[in-house]
Amino acid sequence: MKINLIFNKRVPDYKQALSDIEEMLLKKHVEFKSFDLDSMEEFGDFTFVIGGDGTLLRTAKYYSKYNTPVMGINLGRLGFLSQAHAKEFEGVLESVIEGNYIIESRTMLSSGDLIALNDFVIKGCDPSRTSNFYLEINDNEVCGYIADGIIISTPTGSTAYGLSAGGPVIHPALNAISIVPICPHSLNARPLVVPSTEKITVRTGDKLLNVSIDGFDSARCVDKITIKAAERKACLAFLHNEGFYSIIRDKLHWGVSPEYWR
Repeated sequence: MKINLIFNKRVPDYKQALSDIEEMLLKKHVEFKSFDLDSMEEFGDFTFVIGGDGTLLRTAKYYSKYNTPVMGINLGRLGFLSQAHAKEFEGVLESVIEGNYIIESRTMLSSGDLIALNDFVIKGCDPSRTSNFYLEINDNEVCGYIADGIIISTPTGSTAYGLSAGGPVIHPALNAISIVPICPHSLNARPLVVPSTEKITVRTGDKLLNVSIDGFDSARCVDKITIKAAERKACLAFLHNEGFYSIIRDKLHWGVSPEYWR
Protein backbone atom coordinates (compact mmCIF):
# COMPACT_ATOMS: atom_id res chain seq x y z
CA MET A 1 0.00 0.00 0.00
CA LYS A 2 1.19 3.51 -0.90
CA ILE A 3 -0.08 6.39 1.22
CA ASN A 4 -0.71 10.04 0.40
CA LEU A 5 -0.31 12.03 3.62
CA ILE A 6 -1.93 15.46 3.31
CA PHE A 7 -1.39 18.23 5.87
CA ASN A 8 -2.64 21.79 6.24
CA LYS A 9 -0.11 24.39 7.40
CA ARG A 10 -2.92 26.66 8.52
CA VAL A 11 -4.12 24.16 11.15
CA PRO A 12 -2.53 24.70 14.60
CA ASP A 13 -0.26 21.91 15.89
CA TYR A 14 -0.02 20.21 12.50
CA LYS A 15 3.79 19.87 12.72
CA GLN A 16 3.83 17.55 15.73
CA ALA A 17 0.97 15.42 14.41
CA LEU A 18 2.64 15.16 11.00
CA SER A 19 5.96 14.16 12.55
CA ASP A 20 4.36 11.50 14.76
CA ILE A 21 2.37 10.00 11.88
CA GLU A 22 5.35 9.99 9.51
CA GLU A 23 7.44 8.21 12.15
CA MET A 24 4.72 5.60 12.62
CA LEU A 25 4.47 4.98 8.88
CA LEU A 26 8.24 4.50 8.71
CA LYS A 27 8.13 1.99 11.56
CA LYS A 28 5.41 0.05 9.76
CA HIS A 29 7.48 0.11 6.55
CA VAL A 30 4.63 1.80 4.66
CA GLU A 31 5.61 3.72 1.54
CA PHE A 32 4.27 7.26 1.66
CA LYS A 33 4.71 10.84 0.51
CA SER A 34 3.64 13.94 2.42
CA PHE A 35 1.97 16.82 0.58
CA ASP A 36 0.86 20.24 1.71
CA LEU A 37 -2.81 20.94 0.99
CA ASP A 38 -1.82 23.47 -1.67
CA SER A 39 0.54 21.11 -3.54
CA MET A 40 -1.20 17.71 -3.68
CA GLU A 41 -0.08 15.11 -6.21
CA GLU A 42 -1.15 11.69 -7.37
CA PHE A 43 1.04 9.06 -5.68
CA GLY A 44 -0.62 6.53 -3.39
CA ASP A 45 -3.67 4.31 -3.46
CA PHE A 46 -4.95 5.57 -0.08
CA THR A 47 -4.96 9.05 1.47
CA PHE A 48 -4.80 10.23 5.09
CA VAL A 49 -5.70 13.86 5.77
CA ILE A 50 -4.33 15.70 8.82
CA GLY A 51 -6.59 18.64 9.65
CA GLY A 52 -10.24 19.54 10.04
CA ASP A 53 -13.29 18.99 7.86
CA GLY A 54 -12.32 21.84 5.53
CA THR A 55 -8.98 20.20 4.79
CA LEU A 56 -10.70 16.88 4.15
CA LEU A 57 -13.23 18.45 1.76
CA ARG A 58 -10.52 19.93 -0.44
CA THR A 59 -8.48 16.74 -0.38
CA ALA A 60 -11.43 14.48 -1.20
CA LYS A 61 -12.38 16.65 -4.18
CA TYR A 62 -8.83 16.52 -5.52
CA TYR A 63 -8.39 12.75 -5.18
CA SER A 64 -11.86 12.04 -6.56
CA LYS A 65 -10.19 12.43 -9.96
CA TYR A 66 -8.23 9.24 -9.20
CA ASN A 67 -10.90 7.34 -7.19
CA THR A 68 -8.49 7.34 -4.24
CA PRO A 69 -10.07 6.69 -0.80
CA VAL A 70 -9.61 9.52 1.71
CA MET A 71 -9.70 9.20 5.51
CA GLY A 72 -9.51 12.13 7.92
CA ILE A 73 -7.30 12.43 11.02
CA ASN A 74 -8.85 15.31 12.92
CA LEU A 75 -6.97 18.32 14.28
CA GLY A 76 -9.97 20.62 13.99
CA ARG A 77 -12.90 21.38 16.28
CA LEU A 78 -15.64 18.92 15.31
CA GLY A 79 -14.17 16.66 12.67
CA PHE A 80 -17.54 15.37 11.52
CA LEU A 81 -16.05 13.65 8.48
CA SER A 82 -12.81 12.61 10.16
CA GLN A 83 -12.20 9.13 11.50
CA ALA A 84 -10.00 9.71 14.55
CA HIS A 85 -7.58 12.04 16.32
CA ALA A 86 -3.85 11.96 15.62
CA LYS A 87 -3.14 10.15 18.91
CA GLU A 88 -5.34 7.27 17.70
CA PHE A 89 -3.56 6.94 14.37
CA GLU A 90 -1.68 3.72 15.11
CA GLY A 91 -4.88 1.72 15.56
CA VAL A 92 -6.44 3.34 12.49
CA LEU A 93 -3.38 2.55 10.38
CA GLU A 94 -3.42 -1.11 11.40
CA SER A 95 -7.10 -1.36 10.42
CA VAL A 96 -6.41 0.23 7.04
CA ILE A 97 -3.42 -2.03 6.34
CA GLU A 98 -5.55 -5.06 7.19
CA GLY A 99 -8.34 -3.81 4.92
CA ASN A 100 -10.80 -3.31 7.78
CA TYR A 101 -12.50 -0.25 6.36
CA ILE A 102 -15.31 0.66 4.02
CA ILE A 103 -15.42 3.14 1.14
CA GLU A 104 -18.44 5.38 0.62
CA SER A 105 -19.02 7.10 -2.71
CA ARG A 106 -20.34 10.58 -1.96
CA THR A 107 -22.34 12.74 -4.38
CA MET A 108 -20.73 16.03 -5.33
CA LEU A 109 -22.21 19.08 -7.06
CA SER A 110 -20.84 21.02 -9.99
CA SER A 111 -21.35 24.32 -11.73
CA GLY A 112 -19.01 24.53 -14.68
CA ASP A 113 -15.52 23.89 -13.30
CA LEU A 114 -16.62 24.49 -9.70
CA ILE A 115 -17.04 21.36 -7.56
CA ALA A 116 -18.62 21.08 -4.09
CA LEU A 117 -18.65 18.10 -1.76
CA ASN A 118 -20.66 19.95 0.89
CA ASP A 119 -22.56 22.84 -0.63
CA PHE A 120 -22.96 25.90 -2.80
CA VAL A 121 -24.01 28.89 -0.70
CA ILE A 122 -25.65 31.64 -2.74
CA LYS A 123 -26.06 35.15 -1.36
CA GLY A 124 -26.40 38.69 -2.66
CA CYS A 125 -23.31 40.76 -3.34
CA ASP A 126 -24.29 43.01 -0.41
CA PRO A 127 -24.22 40.66 2.62
CA SER A 128 -25.85 43.27 4.85
CA ARG A 129 -29.14 43.11 2.93
CA THR A 130 -31.65 40.47 1.92
CA SER A 131 -31.96 39.60 -1.75
CA ASN A 132 -34.57 38.33 -4.17
CA PHE A 133 -33.81 34.82 -5.38
CA TYR A 134 -35.65 32.87 -8.07
CA LEU A 135 -35.43 29.08 -8.10
CA GLU A 136 -35.78 27.02 -11.27
CA ILE A 137 -35.56 23.24 -11.54
CA ASN A 138 -35.07 21.69 -14.97
CA ASP A 139 -35.79 25.13 -16.49
CA ASN A 140 -39.19 25.27 -14.75
CA GLU A 141 -39.90 28.12 -12.36
CA VAL A 142 -40.49 26.85 -8.81
CA CYS A 143 -40.64 29.84 -6.51
CA GLY A 144 -39.08 33.08 -5.38
CA TYR A 145 -37.48 33.88 -2.04
CA ILE A 146 -36.72 37.05 -0.19
CA ALA A 147 -33.95 35.75 2.02
CA ASP A 148 -30.37 36.10 3.21
CA GLY A 149 -29.36 33.34 0.81
CA ILE A 150 -29.91 29.79 -0.44
CA ILE A 151 -27.90 26.66 0.33
CA ILE A 152 -27.72 23.92 -2.29
CA SER A 153 -26.17 20.90 -0.60
CA THR A 154 -25.29 17.26 -1.03
CA PRO A 155 -26.27 14.63 1.55
CA THR A 156 -22.73 14.99 2.94
CA GLY A 157 -23.26 18.73 3.30
CA SER A 158 -26.71 18.34 4.84
CA THR A 159 -25.11 18.11 8.30
CA ALA A 160 -23.13 21.33 7.76
CA TYR A 161 -24.45 24.83 7.02
CA GLY A 162 -27.75 23.47 5.74
CA LEU A 163 -28.51 21.82 9.08
CA SER A 164 -27.76 25.07 10.94
CA ALA A 165 -30.21 26.86 8.62
CA GLY A 166 -33.01 24.41 9.42
CA GLY A 167 -32.48 21.94 6.60
CA PRO A 168 -32.94 18.17 6.77
CA VAL A 169 -30.32 15.56 7.62
CA ILE A 170 -29.96 13.32 4.55
CA HIS A 171 -28.33 9.91 4.69
CA PRO A 172 -25.16 10.05 2.53
CA ALA A 173 -26.19 6.93 0.57
CA LEU A 174 -29.16 8.78 -0.95
CA ASN A 175 -28.88 10.39 -4.37
CA ALA A 176 -30.49 13.69 -3.43
CA ILE A 177 -29.91 17.43 -3.28
CA SER A 178 -31.32 19.76 -0.63
CA ILE A 179 -32.34 23.37 -1.24
CA VAL A 180 -32.49 25.42 1.96
CA PRO A 181 -33.38 29.14 2.12
CA ILE A 182 -31.43 31.12 4.72
CA CYS A 183 -33.70 33.21 6.96
CA PRO A 184 -36.49 33.62 4.39
CA HIS A 185 -39.03 36.43 4.87
CA SER A 186 -41.92 34.00 4.62
CA LEU A 187 -43.06 31.26 6.97
CA ASN A 188 -44.09 29.02 4.08
CA ALA A 189 -40.59 28.94 2.55
CA ARG A 190 -39.38 25.48 3.52
CA PRO A 191 -36.40 23.29 2.60
CA LEU A 192 -36.84 21.16 -0.50
CA VAL A 193 -35.20 17.79 -1.25
CA VAL A 194 -34.99 16.77 -4.91
CA PRO A 195 -33.41 13.88 -6.84
CA SER A 196 -29.75 14.30 -7.78
CA THR A 197 -30.76 14.09 -11.45
CA GLU A 198 -32.33 17.55 -11.32
CA LYS A 199 -30.75 20.71 -12.73
CA ILE A 200 -31.06 23.63 -10.31
CA THR A 201 -30.77 27.27 -11.34
CA VAL A 202 -30.79 30.27 -8.99
CA ARG A 203 -30.96 33.78 -10.38
CA THR A 204 -31.84 37.24 -9.17
CA GLY A 205 -33.85 40.00 -10.75
CA ASP A 206 -32.32 43.16 -9.35
CA LYS A 207 -28.96 42.20 -7.82
CA LEU A 208 -26.01 39.98 -8.58
CA LEU A 209 -25.11 36.81 -6.71
CA ASN A 210 -22.09 35.84 -4.63
CA VAL A 211 -21.43 32.09 -4.51
CA SER A 212 -19.17 30.21 -2.10
CA ILE A 213 -18.24 26.57 -2.59
CA ASP A 214 -17.58 24.46 0.52
CA GLY A 215 -16.78 27.69 2.35
CA PHE A 216 -13.66 28.31 0.26
CA ASP A 217 -13.73 29.20 -3.43
CA SER A 218 -16.13 31.84 -4.60
CA ALA A 219 -17.74 33.14 -7.76
CA ARG A 220 -18.47 36.78 -7.13
CA CYS A 221 -21.27 38.85 -8.57
CA VAL A 222 -22.74 36.55 -11.19
CA ASP A 223 -26.28 37.01 -12.49
CA LYS A 224 -27.25 33.34 -12.15
CA ILE A 225 -25.82 29.93 -11.33
CA THR A 226 -26.83 26.45 -12.50
CA ILE A 227 -25.95 23.46 -10.32
CA LYS A 228 -26.23 19.74 -10.92
CA ALA A 229 -24.70 16.51 -9.63
CA ALA A 230 -21.05 16.17 -10.63
CA GLU A 231 -20.00 13.35 -12.93
CA ARG A 232 -17.47 12.01 -10.45
CA LYS A 233 -17.93 11.14 -6.77
CA ALA A 234 -15.73 11.52 -3.72
CA CYS A 235 -14.40 8.35 -2.07
CA LEU A 236 -14.46 8.61 1.72
CA ALA A 237 -13.05 5.81 3.86
CA PHE A 238 -14.40 4.86 7.30
CA LEU A 239 -13.68 2.13 9.79
CA HIS A 240 -16.40 -0.51 10.07
CA ASN A 241 -17.48 0.57 13.55
CA GLU A 242 -18.32 4.15 12.53
CA GLY A 243 -21.69 4.10 10.79
CA PHE A 244 -23.61 7.24 9.88
CA TYR A 245 -26.05 6.92 12.78
CA SER A 246 -23.32 6.57 15.38
CA ILE A 247 -21.59 9.63 13.93
CA ILE A 248 -24.67 11.87 14.22
CA ARG A 249 -25.25 10.51 17.72
CA ASP A 250 -21.69 10.99 18.97
CA LYS A 251 -20.71 14.20 17.13
CA LEU A 252 -24.04 16.02 16.92
CA HIS A 253 -25.27 14.70 20.30
CA TRP A 254 -28.44 13.66 18.49
CA GLY A 255 -31.47 13.55 20.80
CA VAL A 256 -29.33 13.98 23.92
CA SER A 257 -30.11 16.34 26.77
CA PRO A 258 -27.74 19.38 26.95
CA GLU A 259 -26.64 18.22 30.43
CA TYR A 260 -24.92 15.28 28.71
CA TRP A 261 -22.56 17.60 26.81
CA ARG A 262 -20.88 18.88 29.97
